[in-house]
This record gives sequence, C-alpha cells and structure tokens, in this order.
Amino acid sequence: MERTVVRKLPDGSVRRVQPFHVSLEGLEKAIICRDQEDYDAVEKQLVICAKRKNVLIIIHTVVSNHAHVAVLAAQLQSAQAYADEVKRMIGMWVRRKYGDAKLMKNVDAGAIGLDSNQHVRNALAYIPRNTLDNGCNVNEYPWTGYRAMFRRVDASVEVGRRVASLTKREKAAIMHTCDDLADVPWLLDSDGHLIPSSFCDTAYLEQVFNGDQAFFIRTIGSLNSPEMRYTLIEQPRTRLPDSEFHKVVNDICLRWYRQDIAEIPMDKKIRLLTYVRRTMRTTLPQLARIFGMARDQVAETIGQL
Repeated sequence: MERTVVRKLPDGSVRRVQPFHVSLEGLEKAIICRDQEDYDAVEKQLVICAKRKNVLIIIHTVVSNHAHVAVLAAQLQSAQAYADEVKRMIGMWVRRKYGDAKLMKNVDAGAIGLDSNQHVRNALAYIPRNTLDNGCNVNEYPWTGYRAMFRRVDASVEVGRRVASLTKREKAAIMHTCDDLADVPWLLDSDGHLIPSSFCDTAYLEQVFNGDQAFFIRTIGSLNSPEMRYTLIEQPRTRLPDSEFHKVVNDICLRWYRQDIAEIPMDKKIRLLTYVRRTMRTTLPQLARIFGMARDQVAETIGQL
C-alpha cells in the first residue's frame, strides 16, 4: 500500500498528502444529532469544511454524539485546522437551531497522523466500526462513507443532482452555506443527502486494503474497539509528566519553527501554546512551566481568565 500519495486538493494545487484521523469527542452525556436534519447538516459541514481547509475526506462516520473522519492533508496543521473548523461550524448549527451556545465547549477536536501501514488500516476500519458499536448495521447506516467503498462504479458517472448546479437560495437551504460551490463534484440523492462516493477518496481506502473488500470487512470485524479508541483518541490526549510533555512540545516547535521552544519569540510561542492546549491534555500550571510564561499570561491566552 501507499501511505502517502499525490492528490489534487480543493484549492487546485497538486501535493503529496498523508492520512490523518480527525475526531470530535467529549459529549458522553449530550447529543449533537437529535434528528435526521442534524445528521444531514453535520455530514455536510464535514464536507464543506474539507473544501475550506484544503483536505480530502477518505471516509467518515457521524453518530449522535461524536464524529470521526479520515482525511488526506499536506501537513498536520491543515488536518487540525479542519478539525477546528468542523467544531466551529457544528457549534454554530447547534446554537442556531437549539439556542445552545455551550454544547460544543467541552468537545475535543483533534487530528493525529497515521504513521504506519497498520495504523492506517486500523483507523480506516475503526471509523465505520463506530456504527456497529452504536448498535447500527453498517451496511444500512446512512451517515458514513462506508457504502461508497468497493462499489466498482466510476464516481464521475454517479447519478445524482450536482451541488454545483444549485441556486443561491437552494444552496443555503440544502447545504447550509453561502460558500462558493461552483466547482465541487459533490452529488445529492433524491432526498437531498450527499452521495458519499462523490466526495470520499475511495481510491485511497481501496488501495490500502489491496483492492480486497473482504480484507476491509475482516479488519472492521476483528478490531479491538477499546484499544483503537485509546490509540486514536485517548492516548494523544493523555496528560504527560513535564519531561515528556516538554519533549513533545519542543519537537512540534522544531517542526514548525526549526527552533527550540526557549528560542522562539512570544507571538510564535502563543500560537504554539493555543495549538498544544487544543490537542493535548494538560493543565494551566504545566503550560506555564513548559512555555516559560506567567500563569496569568497563559490563562489570558487560552481564555481562562
């Protein structure tokens, strides 16, 4: 399998991209999707945000209180920007429809790289596996890209209404956006729902599983879901001791700025601080220690004053 591939991205550029797992977690006792309209809106936000943040969706699943997406992106920052935008847009939907401005406050929107063949295969199988773990039949569940895979149908000849042909009013009513969608290949079915094969990179998933649908299905069935949840979601957000936390943060700093954290100016430090706060489990005092900042300054930066 090819873990990194060359793809044309939504902005028209051709780049070498790699896979990332994106998750929205944290609503164990609350739900985002309360009816079919919500599921439809969340799925469409996943797709619209991918265009905005220049990533490609491989496969996704939306359930009542969380969502998982595998994307192809040029770098981690793009995948994380996508996760943040999805959280923001879903928050706007929930606030507008239900008047709830706080529901998404405690939701973690995180992206992690899939850095080995096994990691990629397990993540791509774990995403549709969420439907099974929520008591649904994955073959019939409508809010996932699973049904787009291994269809042996050229997506370019898929039958459906082109999103690009919608009028401005239709676009606002059906797609819940004012974005320019004149160049998108997305298609709608007769119920106005997006057809997954028109926006999922099915070719990537299928080559990961060597073009063998049975291999894909066996992997879904054999996954240890608690282990995958820990690997993809909980472990990246586990609080580390200062020594390990400093190493992880410094490694990110070196990738971003080619400097140690102690050497970067304050504007770069603040940008890195906000990113680390979003993607890692930590505390205000630990952030202050690692970034060499006053606790009040850290609190103001992350909005906790």
